[in-house]
Amino acid sequence: MPSFDIVSEIDTVELRNAIDNASRELSTRFDFRGVEASFELQKDDSVKLSSEGDFQLKQMRDILRSNLTKRGVDVNAMEAKDPEATGKNWHQSVVFKQGIETPVGKKIVKLAKEAKMKVQVSIQGEKVRVTGKKRDDLQAVMTLVRDAELGQPFQFENFRD
Repeated sequence: MPSFDIVSEIDTVELRNAIDNASRELSTRFDFRGVEASFELQKDDSVKLSSEGDFQLKQMRDILRSNLTKRGVDVNAMEAKDPEATGKNWHQSVVFKQGIETPVGKKIVKLAKEAKMKVQVSIQGEKVRVTGKKRDDLQAVMTLVRDAELGQPFQFENFRD
């Protein structure tokens, strides 16, 4: 029986490249001359933005967002935490959502059931497996998930006949 998995992952190599490009762009921008500002990739694939002001953090997020788009990383996976001030510097963490959490998985199952598709949808850890008798039904589920605004990007893998 044909099946596929719905996953939500980001390419960490492209993330690293986007951060490097954003750092280079930061060093050449006129409005950041003489300002201590930096992007720092953390071990958990989050990015720490550091700057001297709150307004500059917003500009840095926009720089990061445009570089992620250029590198093909979906910006819907990006989630900015609240900025924090320590002394004269401002810091902000940007976390990237990976994996499908149970509430989002339940929404995907509910979408397929409401559309009355002839498929079985099951949550398996951080991914969702969809199984059906016809390839057309599986492709309809893919379209349904793509069109639904669930707050994170999805990829479809392990398509088997």
